[in-house]
Amino acid sequence: MSEGSGHNFSEIYLHVNWHCSNDDPMIRPEIRDRLYEIIEEYCRKVKGIHFEKLGGTQNHVHLVFQMEPFVLLSDFIGKVKGASAHEVNKEVGPETIKWQRGYGVVSFSKKHLPGVLSYVEDQEKHHETGTTKKALETHWVQRREGQD
Repeated sequence: MSEGSGHNFSEIYLHVNWHCSNDDPMIRPEIRDRLYEIIEEYCRKVKGIHFEKLGGTQNHVHLVFQMEPFVLLSDFIGKVKGASAHEVNKEVGPETIKWQRGYGVVSFSKKHLPGVLSYVEDQEKHHETGTTKKALETHWVQRREGQD
């Protein structure tokens, strides 16, 4: 439950995922912990974002958080992707991390939070065993001409 924006009540839980450029395996084990640390630190500094969990594989990231209704989601995701790539590239070397355009987002209720957190924590296993959930893995859908 969130009460940080005046007299408003909100319970907005989101699962977001985004991929490395060309789905390349850029999130190597030797940089993964630092990348995750940078993303988590960034999230914890943003007013209206309440970090829950971070996980992924070598080619993508999953982020779970609660957000206040005044946060503009597209701005937040753009900034967290930009800040994380900038910081890792500054520390490790140019183009160590390069994110693909876009992201996937799914909202869910608080009662599903434990299951979503578990899913994100076990990303490597889900991808190895083929037990991924399509709704939580979709990150970009090309729209056909003429569709809104």
